Amino acid sequence: MISSTISSKAMGGLQMNARSWWLMISVGLGMLLNPLNSSMVAVAIPRLQHVFQLDFTVVSWIIFTFYIASAISNPVVGKASDLFGRKNIFLTGLIVALVASLLAPLSSSFGWLIVFRVVQSIGTSMLISVGMAVTRIHIKENQATALSVLTIFQSGAAAMGPFVGGLLVYWWDWPAIFYVNIPFVVLSFLLCWKTIPKDETPSAAARSMSVRQWLVLMDAPGILLFTAGLIPLLVGLLSVKSSGHVSFLYIIAGLVGLVLLGVFVRHELKAASPFIPLRTLAKYPAITWVNIEFMAVNVLFYALFFGVPSYLQTVHHVSELHTGILMLALGLSSLVASPLAGRWIDKSGPKPALLMSAILMTLGSVWIVTWNQASPVISVCLALVAFGICNGLNSVGMQAALFRSSPKEIIGVASGLFSTSRNMGAILSSLLIGIVMGDKFSFEGFRWLGIILSVIALSLVLMIRRRKEAGELRES
Repeated sequence: MISSTISSKAMGGLQMNARSWWLMISVGLGMLLNPLNSSMVAVAIPRLQHVFQLDFTVVSWIIFTFYIASAISNPVVGKASDLFGRKNIFLTGLIVALVASLLAPLSSSFGWLIVFRVVQSIGTSMLISVGMAVTRIHIKENQATALSVLTIFQSGAAAMGPFVGGLLVYWWDWPAIFYVNIPFVVLSFLLCWKTIPKDETPSAAARSMSVRQWLVLMDAPGILLFTAGLIPLLVGLLSVKSSGHVSFLYIIAGLVGLVLLGVFVRHELKAASPFIPLRTLAKYPAITWVNIEFMAVNVLFYALFFGVPSYLQTVHHVSELHTGILMLALGLSSLVASPLAGRWIDKSGPKPALLMSAILMTLGSVWIVTWNQASPVISVCLALVAFGICNGLNSVGMQAALFRSSPKEIIGVASGLFSTSRNMGAILSSLLIGIVMGDKFSFEGFRWLGIILSVIALSLVLMIRRRKEAGELRES
């Protein structure tokens, strides 16, 4: 379905040679698995509640654990790909994703389902980080065009996930949302085996290293500190959403996470081979700004992505199936916008597209505030189209900005951090919705959500505009 969309929507307008096209399609088939599975499972929550006899708060962790595992594994995988080769890591990620997709439907308990869901997240995260690095290394010209192809896969999969998941659960029950990954994994593996250029083999000195030396090279202590800090911080934040109030225990968890992340920063500044090269990143401040902006963009996108379906079903009493169909407006507009964004960015750079997207998101967020119980559904569809266009512009523009600001030797780590920013944006959007809505969705809460999104979007406009005037985006 997605590849046919590429053929009809993008193939005619994107200027890449046949080898680059096959490389992008091969990588894209793997990269779509992460956003597809992060969004598709949302519609299976009621069914999982019934099957495992659990309440919503417990079952919702199947979503949160996926984002948390992705946020942690992305920079780890990026570091590994810089050291051990990108083709090997990408193919390994496909195998891990395949194993998880085969075993998850056989789970005897919800605990085992969470385990396989985490494994799936790690495998598909390997594909996201390394896929971007492969593009940076092997596509020499028209990189924004190449990124638009990957965006077609990623954004299209994320936006159409609820619709696809709804159909699969309706016709074949919840295991189908895992089995559907198998053809994508197999096809991507076969194509990538042929199309991704062979990695340079490690030097003789590298091959002779002991396991301990490899762990030092990978900065295992840094990875452990990063994980140990991020997990309690995110658990504390997400528990605020699920509990509806601030608990002392969750505050302690968040503070412990912050302290451990502080220790992590100190360790990274002293490490000979840091997991995240903070000193190097300090030399390229544009990378940090791109990640901050990308996080804010994803707070806006996922707040709409998670909030609008509840608005349609609660306020307009639209069925789940019809809600999924209406949400296609978001995915299809993103698919159409991505190749156009690639051509625009190749010609003019990422700055104009990012500024236009920020302005459009501000207008769209303000528009949401004007909705009431009598607002026509077509108004919702138009807002989804506007945000879909923004998603296409942002996905291509932000990645192009990252590529222009990242040196080749750390592109794997930079790509991993970029993907972590996406996951953090999704997590923060879920937290925002939970705080605004409380235990039950309400139209008044949705309006307040629109007000908050308007403020975030306007701040993004000012941030991009200020950086543009100051010339800080010149290298990105």
